[in-house]
Amino acid sequence: MINFETFMKQVFLFVCFLAIATLSNAQVKGSDKGTFTGNFQSSTQLYDRDNKIGANTEVYNKYKSSVDAWLMLNYGIKGYNFSLRYDMYNNSPLLNPQGVYNKQGVGFWQASKDIGGLNITAGYFYDQFASGIIFRAFEDRLIGIDFAIQGLRVKYNYKNLAIKAFAGQQKGNIFSGDRFTVSPEAIKGFNTQYNFKIKQKIAVEIGSSMVNRALDQTTMNAVVAAINSQPLATRFIPKYNTYSANGYGSLGFKDLRLSGEYVYKTKEAIKNQNGDLLINKSGTVLFTSLGYSKANLGKKKQFSFGANLQYKRIENYSFRTSPFEILNNGSISYLPSITKQNTYRLLARYNAVTQVLGEEAYQADWLFTPKRGTTFAFNVSQVKSLAANGDGKGNAKKLFHELYGEVQHKFTKKFKAKVGLQSIFYDQQRYEQKDSTYPTVKTLTPFMELTYKITKKTSLRVESQYLETGQDLGSFVNGIVELNHAPHWSFSVGDMVNVKPHRSPSSTIPSEIIHYYSGFVGFTDGPTVLTLAYIKQVQGVNCTGGICRVEPAFSGVRLTLSSSF
Repeated sequence: MINFETFMKQVFLFVCFLAIATLSNAQVKGSDKGTFTGNFQSSTQLYDRDNKIGANTEVYNKYKSSVDAWLMLNYGIKGYNFSLRYDMYNNSPLLNPQGVYNKQGVGFWQASKDIGGLNITAGYFYDQFASGIIFRAFEDRLIGIDFAIQGLRVKYNYKNLAIKAFAGQQKGNIFSGDRFTVSPEAIKGFNTQYNFKIKQKIAVEIGSSMVNRALDQTTMNAVVAAINSQPLATRFIPKYNTYSANGYGSLGFKDLRLSGEYVYKTKEAIKNQNGDLLINKSGTVLFTSLGYSKANLGKKKQFSFGANLQYKRIENYSFRTSPFEILNNGSISYLPSITKQNTYRLLARYNAVTQVLGEEAYQADWLFTPKRGTTFAFNVSQVKSLAANGDGKGNAKKLFHELYGEVQHKFTKKFKAKVGLQSIFYDQQRYEQKDSTYPTVKTLTPFMELTYKITKKTSLRVESQYLETGQDLGSFVNGIVELNHAPHWSFSVGDMVNVKPHRSPSSTIPSEIIHYYSGFVGFTDGPTVLTLAYIKQVQGVNCTGGICRVEPAFSGVRLTLSSSF
């Protein structure tokens, strides 16, 4: 049922947008009539129920198909910029993989004006302070995230100084479950950043931010009720306001760069590790990075080397619009895993979702090119809990460990190859919230990719991986053959099969060999891309851009369309 008042507001916004664009265009003299741009993206899915792989959620049982679509329109003229996006969710499991969502309307609108170094923006906006740990308003459509802020923002740039300030509310409402409204909690923030050089050799960047989130009365009443239902020893007096502040900076000298950020959040009500109690905790995050790269070394200038080290420590830093928000919902901060972001299907099967209550993680990357056409790459990453959220006996617990190595070599102008090996240690009880019958997963995965250029326009690519494990669903083999014919066509077929099935006692998936077939056709015509794919996808953690969520299996057909103008 569409709310009439909401619908009329959306119609009003759309009409205002068109009127402003039309009037602005009509009043401009000469050839300066501004610029009108936009883009469109849609995903249509047809669902084929498959109990064997667990593809049997509500959308499979009842609705059989879904459509998600977004149309963005932008108009700019003489420092004025107007944007409007129309969103549609039709029987969509995108926001909640276990259910469906139906609604459409204006999901984003914005009006802004540049006045010299000052920018004033009203409506929805996306932004971030520093690395985004303290505040990031962003969207990731592929996994149903839209953390836009609706409100007012000002930005001012003067020489090497940049200042931002905003006040508003985050898109989405936990109480109504409506993506087209805003949360009742008020959010405001301020950021300042200054860049300078020391003797023209050392580049320095320093900055500081503060963000405040204030609970509304309805949410506070729910917090108080939850606390009063807890055992007496765990009760506390909650506060309406939570403040988070940071200090950050970086130093760049020749080929070396060092950066760091420290964030502190005042005490507030957050959920404990089991999610059954509210606790009153302050939070901290420490993040550092050291990078070095050098190219064109040696007599023939063919040698290059790069390395990057990262360290992150999180303790009780759950910063959301409400303590009742779970998973990725309502996040004000951006806390991606610093582990390697793999792209191959089996290498990306196990991902370390950030533990906001406590984790200590590091990652080291090396890239080495001894000569043109040959590159070696290595990565090691590890995540462990803190003692407070560890093994229950006051000890930290190892959660994730990855060792990765690869070598790429270009044999001829037409043929190149990549081979590598990955080893994973993965606590699926913690990351996928599974019971004790699911043991820690240990894998060893060799992989290979071959690319052959048949003609100037046609190329053939073959990739394969073998994941060896005696846990979770067992060992898998995955293979893909892809044919590309520039500039329009792309085809691929693949199969992922559990060659050594394994099931935990509480698993509902039968212990048998199961094929996860895939087929893909893609057509590109300038800015327009159309794809049609048949997919069977195993259940697990899906990650995009460092943001992860646990998803059920997928079985069916997916049609996507994207274009810009």
